[in-house]
Amino acid sequence: MTITTEMRRAIHRYRPTLYNFPGMGRLTDISIKRHWRQGALAEPPPGSGLKAMHGDAGAPGLGMTLGFLRDAQGYAEEIIALHGPVTWSRSLGSTMVLAGGGDATQAVLTNKDKAYSQDGWAFFIKAFFNRGLMLLDFAEHLQHRRIMQHAFTRERLVGYLEGMDDVITGRVPSWPANDPSFQLYPAIKEMSLDVATVLFMAGEVGENASLVSAFTDAVHAGSAIVRYPVPGLSWSRGLAGRRELETYFRAQLPAKRATDGADLFAALCHARTDEGETFSDDDIVNHMIFLMMAAHDTSSITTTAVAYYLAKNPEWQQRVRLECMHLRDRPVDIDSLGELASLDLVINESIRLESPVPALVRRTVKDTDLVGYFVPAGTMVAVLPGVNHRMGEYWTDPDTFDPERFAAPRHEDKAHRYAYLPFGGGAHKCIGMHFGTLEVKTILVRLLTRYELEVPDGYELRWDKSALWFPPDGFPLTLRPL
Repeated sequence: MTITTEMRRAIHRYRPTLYNFPGMGRLTDISIKRHWRQGALAEPPPGSGLKAMHGDAGAPGLGMTLGFLRDAQGYAEEIIALHGPVTWSRSLGSTMVLAGGGDATQAVLTNKDKAYSQDGWAFFIKAFFNRGLMLLDFAEHLQHRRIMQHAFTRERLVGYLEGMDDVITGRVPSWPANDPSFQLYPAIKEMSLDVATVLFMAGEVGENASLVSAFTDAVHAGSAIVRYPVPGLSWSRGLAGRRELETYFRAQLPAKRATDGADLFAALCHARTDEGETFSDDDIVNHMIFLMMAAHDTSSITTTAVAYYLAKNPEWQQRVRLECMHLRDRPVDIDSLGELASLDLVINESIRLESPVPALVRRTVKDTDLVGYFVPAGTMVAVLPGVNHRMGEYWTDPDTFDPERFAAPRHEDKAHRYAYLPFGGGAHKCIGMHFGTLEVKTILVRLLTRYELEVPDGYELRWDKSALWFPPDGFPLTLRPL
C-alpha cells in the first residue's frame, strides 16, 4: 500500500489529539515515544517468506486505549500510515492487528482460508449481545443466516415499508418547527425504536421507550476500560441492560409462538428452511436483542449524518428535495425509493465520511498470511471501514463532501472492491442492509418534503466515537416549514 500525502497528513492531524486528555497534563510526542515498544508482534516461521508486522504498544499500562476511545479511526489511520497496511497496537488491555486498504480488508472479510473467526467480537460485546448473528461462525452462521433470510425477503420488506412509512409520517410533522434547540439525533433514535417495535414485534408506538437505556448501556459497555461488573460502572450497567432485554423478549415468546403475525419476531418464531431447520427459543431471544439494537442504532447514525451534510450543503439539499417532492403526499414504495438517484449519492457520501459501523473485528483461529504479513493464531484483527473510506489512493480529496464521486463517470467507489464497505463484506455482510436503507430514505423523504434543514454558520457536528457513534450535543437542527 502506498503511503499517500493524505495519509501522512493524518499523522499530523490526529497525533496532537490522541495523547492530550484532561487531567493528564500534556503528553508530547517525544515523551510518549520514549516509552513505546516498537517492533514486530511475532516473527514469521523460518522459510515462510512472510513479513513480520510492526507496530506500537503505546504508553505503559494504557497502551493506545485513550486514543482508541477518543477516535479509533484517526488512531488507525496514524499507525497504518506509519507501519503499513497490516500493523499492531495495544488498547483496552488487548493486542490488536489493524488491517487497512482494499487488499488486506478483502482478505479478512472474504476469509477464504477460514482463518478469521467472529470471536473477535466476543471481547467487546459477547456479554451483551451473546450469539447474535454477527457473533456466529462458519457453518453455524450459515445455518442461522439461511433461516433468518426468510424474515428479509422482498415480500416481507414490502410489508415492513408500509408500516415503517406509517410511523414516520405520523411522527415527523410533530417535530417542532423554527426551534434552534430541537435535537435531531434523539428524535430519530426514538422514532427508529418505534419503527423496530412496530415492525419487529407488532407493538405500539412508544411501547418500548423504557428499553432505550438498556440498549444504550449494552452498546457502550463494549468499550469499557474496566471490564468487570463494578457497580455503577459501564460494564455493570451493560450487564443489567442485557438482563432487562432478555427478560422482556423471553416473556413475549409464548404469544409469538402461538401467532403467525407479519412482524419479525413472529417470522423468526416460524421461520423454517426447506430442510426443516428452525430457531430455538434461546436463538430467537438472542437474535431479537441483536437485531433490535442494530436496526435502530445504525439507522439513527446514518440519518443524522445525511441530515447534517444536507444542512451544510443547501444546493444538495434542494436538489434532493426536488427529486423527492412527488412523494410528499403519497405512500412510498420500494420502487419509488429506488429511483431517488441524488438521495442515493448523498447517502453514500455521508456514510463514506461517517461510517455507521466503525469497526469489523475478527480473531484468527490459526496462523495465517495476511497480504504477505504473518499473523499468529489467537490474534484479534480489526478492519475499520472509515480508514478505507478516506484513503487518497481511492478517493479524490477524501475529506471533502462530494456526492458526485459515486456517479458516472467517476465511480470512485469502484477503485477497489473494498474501497467502500459501509455494510461490511463477505459472508457476514449486513443482512438488514436493505431494510435499513429503506428506513433512512423514508425518513429523509418525509423530512425534506416538509422542512428546510438549517444549522448555524460555522456549526460542525462532533461525534462521540467510543462505541457506536452518537453526537453528544444531539445535533441541534432548525426545521423551517416549506
